[in-house]
Amino acid sequence: MAKVLVIDDSLSVRKVVERALLGRQMEVVCAATGSEALERFERDEPDVVVCDVLMPDKDGYEICEFVKRHPRLGATPVLLMSGIVNDEVRERAARVKSSDVLSKPFAADDLLRRLDALLSMGAPPAPAPSSGTVPAPPPPTPVALNGNGRADHGHVESTAVVPVPIAALPGAVTLPPAPAAGSTGSAGLLKQFAAIDGVQWAVLADREGFLLDASGEGVVDAEVAGALSACLTESSEGLGRELGRGALHGMILEYAQGMVVLYSVGASALLAIALSEPSALGKVRYFAKKSLPELLQAV
Repeated sequence: MAKVLVIDDSLSVRKVVERALLGRQMEVVCAATGSEALERFERDEPDVVVCDVLMPDKDGYEICEFVKRHPRLGATPVLLMSGIVNDEVRERAARVKSSDVLSKPFAADDLLRRLDALLSMGAPPAPAPSSGTVPAPPPPTPVALNGNGRADHGHVESTAVVPVPIAALPGAVTLPPAPAAGSTGSAGLLKQFAAIDGVQWAVLADREGFLLDASGEGVVDAEVAGALSACLTESSEGLGRELGRGALHGMILEYAQGMVVLYSVGASALLAIALSEPSALGKVRYFAKKSLPELLQAV
């Protein structure tokens, strides 16, 4: 089983990569700092390293240099991740002999394709079978999922639900399975929001633009709303500070085709709710007031 070391100071990114690799015959180990990454690299000896460029102590270029200079593990491929991928980033990545650069936010299928390619490059050739023996069949090749959750080129279809960056998907996302009766947590609370008459969908996203949970109709619109909500909330919070209004609790956006209500869920997440009927606003605000403390615990 291939081992992947994921290095990023963002818990959301580490979780996205972890979940994207579930069922892929890959073991995932994670590090939140450069120093921790160097220790894990020595101890776990991964087959490939996925590393963010911007880290709180050692940046991705330094980590890549360490890997490439390692006396035993210097051939390990390193995939760097960066929110900005321009000529300067590519040049620096080339200088430290990074195998590739992945733009953030990224789609799960893009990450999987690149990891498959890097692991294939580093795989040793299969030994020739001895005379009179039958070679064992090769293990099944991991299959990348497209934006609709279906396997490309006629491969076996995967039934795994993979959380992915909401700003990067080209198509609809499969919603999480409906929670069992009496269940709690973010999925159950979002399902209750979506069940209110006049509500189309409810989305929970983190402040970095990654989908945490969703429920209701119009999933593609929900992805866009979640991503834009993160940007809008950040700018609105800055405006509130400048005007001396304190922290942002929420906002109501009115459009020709309905409303979107946003709520801050602590400092780490956002709740976006789409309304097709203005009459649902009162119920949504009442339920939000009751459920936000529980939602905060869930994230």
